This record gives sequence, structure tokens and C-alpha cells, in this order.
Amino acid sequence: MVAVAPADNRPISIQTIANAYRDYTMKSFQETSSFVEKLMGVRSFDKAFEVQTEFARRAYADFVAESQKICELYSELAMQFFKPWEGFAAKATQVGR
Repeated sequence: MVAVAPADNRPISIQTIANAYRDYTMKSFQETSSFVEKLMGVRSFDKAFEVQTEFARRAYADFVAESQKICELYSELAMQFFKPWEGFAAKATQVGR
């Protein structure tokens, strides 16, 4: 997995994750609207099936990609959260030896 950071290299925050969800939702809504327009213009069952299949394939691929991106953002947020504890854990481990 590749770590995802915001374009401006600021730390990941809950707002960064919320923005990723918002962007995905807007993109999904636009693609669904486009799909409905295409489907309404179709005149045959075969073409309708083709349009629907393509939409489902694209929607699934986008969902998987965006889910991975958001998961990586959560992972980065968790790493940032626990970063200050690294030194403490290292000292506690050395003292216990």
C-alpha cells in the first residue's frame, strides 16, 4: 500500500477524511446522473444491458479505489496519533530489560 497524503503535505485530520468522503459522494452522484441520462436514451434491451454493465463495472472500480484511499487516510491519521507515544514505548521497553 502507498501512503496517501494531502496535496499540501499537511497532517491528515478528520476534515481531510471528510473531504475525501465528500469528493467521492459528489463524483458518484455525477456518474449516476450521467448513467440515468444514457439509460433513458437507449432504444434496445441489448444497449440498456451494455450501459448498465459498464456503469456497474465503473462504479465498483471507483468504490474500491476510493475505499482504499480513505482506508489509507485513516491509517495515516492513526500513525500520526500514536507518533508521540513512540519515544515513550521505546523507553519503557529499554527500562524493562
